[in-house]
Amino acid sequence: MRSGLIILPLFMLLVTVSPLRAETGPPSDIIVEHMAVKLVRGITNIVTCVVELPKQTYLTVKKEGATGYLIGPIKGLGMTVYRAFMGAGETVLFLVPQPGYYEPMIDPDYVWKGWNVQEKAGTR
Repeated sequence: MRSGLIILPLFMLLVTVSPLRAETGPPSDIIVEHMAVKLVRGITNIVTCVVELPKQTYLTVKKEGATGYLIGPIKGLGMTVYRAFMGAGETVLFLVPQPGYYEPMIDPDYVWKGWNVQEKAGTR
C-alpha cells in the first residue's frame, strides 16, 4: 500500500511534465512542400542534364578561349552524368530531409542557372 502512494505521485508528475518537454517541428504542410520541390528538382535535373554539354562548352570557351572547344565537351559530358546522377538521387530520396533541410544536392540547382562567367583577361 505504501509503495502505491509513492508511485501515484511520481506517475502524475511524469504525465504532467512530459507534454512540456515535447518539441514542435515545422508544420507538416511546409515539409510536404519541401519534399515536392525536391522531387520536381530531381526529375527536372534528370530531364535537362543534357543541356550541360553545350553549357560547359560555352562557359569553357568564354573562360579559356579556343582550347575550350576541346575541353568544354569533356567537362560537359562529365557534368551531364553528374547532374543526372544527382537528379536521380534527389528523386529517389525526396522524402529524406538531407542535405540540409531539403536543400539541393548540386550547385547550381538547375541547369539554366549559372551561365555567366568572367572572360579570360586580355581576350575579346
